[in-house]
Amino acid sequence: MQQILSVTIPFFALVLCGYVAARAKFLPESAIPGLNGFVLFFALPCMLFRFGASAPVRQLLDPAVIVVYVVSALAMIFGTIAVTRSARVGMKDAAFGALTAAFPNTGFMGVPLLAALLGPRAAGPVLTTVLVDLLITSSLAISLAHARERVGTSLFADILRSLRGALGNPLPWAIALGIAASAAGIALPGPLDTVVKMLADAASPVALFTIGTILWRAGEHVRGSTPPRLYLPLALIKLLVHPLLVLVAGSVAIALGAPFSPFTLSVLVLVAALPSASSVSLLAERYGADNGRIARAIVASTVLSFGTFTLIAWAAQRILG
Repeated sequence: MQQILSVTIPFFALVLCGYVAARAKFLPESAIPGLNGFVLFFALPCMLFRFGASAPVRQLLDPAVIVVYVVSALAMIFGTIAVTRSARVGMKDAAFGALTAAFPNTGFMGVPLLAALLGPRAAGPVLTTVLVDLLITSSLAISLAHARERVGTSLFADILRSLRGALGNPLPWAIALGIAASAAGIALPGPLDTVVKMLADAASPVALFTIGTILWRAGEHVRGSTPPRLYLPLALIKLLVHPLLVLVAGSVAIALGAPFSPFTLSVLVLVAALPSASSVSLLAERYGADNGRIARAIVASTVLSFGTFTLIAWAAQRILG
């Protein structure tokens, strides 16, 4: 446990530093989009490229990992919609709530955290989950959010439209370039490699700090009250049900003889145990969903995840090795 805490405490402390800096106005609110832009378009793509280029292609495109994680993501999306939709929560809000419960903060938090916790071997499965969440999980949830507005188009057409939007995100392209470099055995020339390394080294601390600022801004701009019964279940589903579902799906895959190691299962379970991605709040605001509910669920999942993630990491280490 002490070894795990030595990793998780600094990571969550940086998130807290970002929150405090924004709340205390040490960092102007107008600077937050620029900070986010630096991470999203420069530092994080370089870090993901380096992880992708240094990992074997077989680890980055493992069919067993893709199947287990996709099945779990689909179950999370449809299951969360089924249990949260009500007279108060319509289809659009239920779909974005499901995205909150199924989309972990892997890019900004999970990649560096799991690499520090489990070593470089974790990079392959983690990058695979980033691709699945960016291209499949988010596209499906956004398409389902428009179910009541759909006139003359199919769900499949909406998913393709959402997928095209997801491809505007630089992260899947950075991973794809890393995979291509790994497959071709290409190394960047010296000066360019140094630039990429410098940006990649900045990704982890700045991304964690940025999460804190985004969480503060999301809470600051929420208007009106949202009862805890509408957002707290989403946080608990994300932190407890999602990793349990991945554990069950991965265990079934192992029992069926799939080439799926306990270490890989540990990685996927810990990915699922991460808090909700802060970007879901921006998507909810863009598409007109109840952003107050989503923002509060994200904040709750991030606060609670320090305890839940640490305990799940400790349990995974003892049970799965």
